[in-house]
Amino acid sequence: MSKIFATLLFGTLILGACSTGVASPQAVPASTTEGAIALPTTAVPNPKLILTVGTPHIDQPADPAADEVTPISPTPLICGFQWANKDLPELSSSFQRSIQALQPEAQASAFAFGENCIGWDGSIVSFSAMETNFDIYLQVDDLANESVLGKWIVQVMEVIENIPAEQIAGPRLGRVSIVFQSSTAQSVINFDIAQYKELPPNFNYAEIYEALKALQ
Repeated sequence: MSKIFATLLFGTLILGACSTGVASPQAVPASTTEGAIALPTTAVPNPKLILTVGTPHIDQPADPAADEVTPISPTPLICGFQWANKDLPELSSSFQRSIQALQPEAQASAFAFGENCIGWDGSIVSFSAMETNFDIYLQVDDLANESVLGKWIVQVMEVIENIPAEQIAGPRLGRVSIVFQSSTAQSVINFDIAQYKELPPNFNYAEIYEALKALQ
C-alpha cells in the first residue's frame, strides 16, 4: 500500500513540474491606429521616355572628338560631253568602193557624229554616236549643169540607202556633203538625208538639185 502511494505522489510531482514550464498565452496589444491608412486611388501615369541630345555633364569635360566635322570629299564628275566625229573605217571602205563603181576617180568616206565622254583627267571615256554622215568628192565637166549634178545626187543616195542598217551608227538620219569638182572650180552641196526623203517623188534631176541647194 505504501508503494502505491509513493508512486502516485511521484507522478503528481512530475505533472506539476511540467505544467509550470508551459508559457501562458499573452494578449496581443491593440493597434494604436484606429483605422487602416487609405491608399490613393488616382492612377499614376506611366513614365515617359524622353530622348535628349547627348551633351557632356556640367562637371564632365567635353569630348573634343564630338565637335570634329569630317569633310566630305566632292565626287568627281564621271565625264563631260563634247561634240565629236569618229571614223568608220569599214563602212568608209565599202562606201568608197560603191561610189568608185560609179566614178573610179571619186573619193568617199563615212563617219559618225556624236558626243565624246571626257573624263575628269581629260581622257576620252567613251563615244556615243548620234548619226552617220557621208562625204563625197566627184569630178564633173560643167558645174552649171544642174541636171547632171542632180543625177549624181540621186545615184549617191541610192548607194547610201542600200547600206545595211546594222552598219549605220546612231539613231537618227545623218547628212550628206557632195563636192563637185571641175578643172577650174568646185561647188559644194550639203543636205540632210531626211530632207532628201521629203522631196516630191516626181521631181526631175534639176529640181532635186535646186531644192536641196535652196535648203543650205
